[in-house]
Amino acid sequence: MSGAVAVFGGTFDPVHFGHLRSALELTELLSLERLLFMPAAQPPHREQPAVSAEHRAAMLELAIAGEARFSCDRRELRREGPSYSVLSLEELRLELGAQTPLYMILGADALGQLDQWHRWEELLTLAHLLAIARPGWDWPEDGPVATLLQERGAPAEVLAATAAGSVCIQTLRPQAISSTAIRSLLQSGRSARYLTPDSVLEYIARNNLYSATGEVAQE
Repeated sequence: MSGAVAVFGGTFDPVHFGHLRSALELTELLSLERLLFMPAAQPPHREQPAVSAEHRAAMLELAIAGEARFSCDRRELRREGPSYSVLSLEELRLELGAQTPLYMILGADALGQLDQWHRWEELLTLAHLLAIARPGWDWPEDGPVATLLQERGAPAEVLAATAAGSVCIQTLRPQAISSTAIRSLLQSGRSARYLTPDSVLEYIARNNLYSATGEVAQE
């Protein structure tokens, strides 16, 4: 099979080099044709970001400019209601056809709580799940997610043989960067340079996002 596609969802509040480097390593590891960054408009498992989805998508587009395999998919901004991953995967599967390998990238913490997701048992009928391991993170030893890992676990190198259905845990180059830390720096009036692209920092300054006053520009 060829033409593999991956979806990297999240709030990206804001996007940073940890996201970007992980995406590049996975693109090379999986021989992806495309990787879609998919900002959640209304994340169902965490509080709503103070910065609008439009701003977060715009920062993503600036950050990935110049990498032809990356794009920002805004479908969850156009859809009303919570940004459920299963709905986006259903749409993508229809667009790609039944044979194209499709991967959903998620963090270790998200995989650990997968059984709390909307229609979570249907996810593997639509895509492979690729979880990024985090140092010190313990994977579930019992319960539905542990059973899923035991029954559907597979190494990255075999995933492309099928379009969907497996779970892979992948360790990448450690990136001790977080959106929370960037927001904290900016809100305290300190620099976040070298944690996120300069184009993103310029956009943040221009639109008065994450400011020390707590004021946030909304669109």
